[in-house]
Amino acid sequence: MENIGETLVGDYLKVILGCDFVAFNLNTKDTRVVEMEMDDADGQNNKVQQGEIDVVGINTTKKEVYLCEVAIHLETGLQYVKDKRPNNVNKLVDKFIKDIDYAENFEGYTKNFMLWTPIVKNSREGAKNNQANNIAEIKQQIKEKKGIEIIVICNQDFQKCLKELRDYAASKTEALNSPVLRYLQIEEKLKKHCTNLDKKSGQKED
Repeated sequence: MENIGETLVGDYLKVILGCDFVAFNLNTKDTRVVEMEMDDADGQNNKVQQGEIDVVGINTTKKEVYLCEVAIHLETGLQYVKDKRPNNVNKLVDKFIKDIDYAENFEGYTKNFMLWTPIVKNSREGAKNNQANNIAEIKQQIKEKKGIEIIVICNQDFQKCLKELRDYAASKTEALNSPVLRYLQIEEKLKKHCTNLDKKSGQKED
């Protein structure tokens, strides 16, 4: 089943950031685990831990690569859970460390690591779980462990990116192949058409 959130991010990488190659759910190998397993004395342990990057976009002209994690959690806001407890920090720090290790394959490219999540809640002061604080801690840990500043697209920034896609879709006359862009295109063209109908109807009444 197609993940609409990932499709949306892939569309943004293509039409706004100019990526000419986009891949979804890219499987990776954790090289740290591989090295530990190769050091096993008996040499019998051949298991390799797999990682998965939600969306990867490559702009070959500008020599830029975008490695994106996508979390579309709406009613709860950003809310990964493990053993019935919030797990945003551990989950996402672990994912981004794997992403950063994998990105070493893109020699000569500028590497951009992005977290796309539409709703991040800022709970009242003193609350046990504050998603905004989680984001800050994730960014801090990645900075300390890998020296990388991840880019977070959430709340108003996510809405701004949606508007950029909406404006792009509205500007096109041909049918767009992406289901996300096609939906936005239909919505925008219909809105324009209905506005024109309302104006004509108002002129006739006058």
